[in-house]
Amino acid sequence: QLQLVESGGGLVQPGGSLRLSCAASGFTLDYYTIGWFRQAPGKEREGISCISGWGGSTNYADSVKGRFTISRDNAKNTVYLQMNSLKPEDTAVYYCARLRGSSCSGLPAYWGQGTQVTVSS
Repeated sequence: QLQLVESGGGLVQPGGSLRLSCAASGFTLDYYTIGWFRQAPGKEREGISCISGWGGSTNYADSVKGRFTISRDNAKNTVYLQMNSLKPEDTAVYYCARLRGSSCSGLPAYWGQGTQVTVSS
């Protein structure tokens, strides 16, 4: 059964760091493009980063560029999102998704359940 499970969210102070994990089961993650999305209260879900299958090229939204890093551990079939220098505006539910096709422009095909990130003092 295909499944994506996010973990690693929590409460962190501004300027702090968190590492989110997206563990895949039922498919080999390395073959697919995986995206991270987030949805803040009252806002639409937005794509913030992705890593393509096979080649592993990465892409970031301007709002997180230079602060967030996406990576993949094929042995653990897991994608990570390292988030540094967190700001209150990063507060959101974070989701990972398997995208259609091989590029970061693909639409999400499968979603995880999400993990809450709250940045507050």
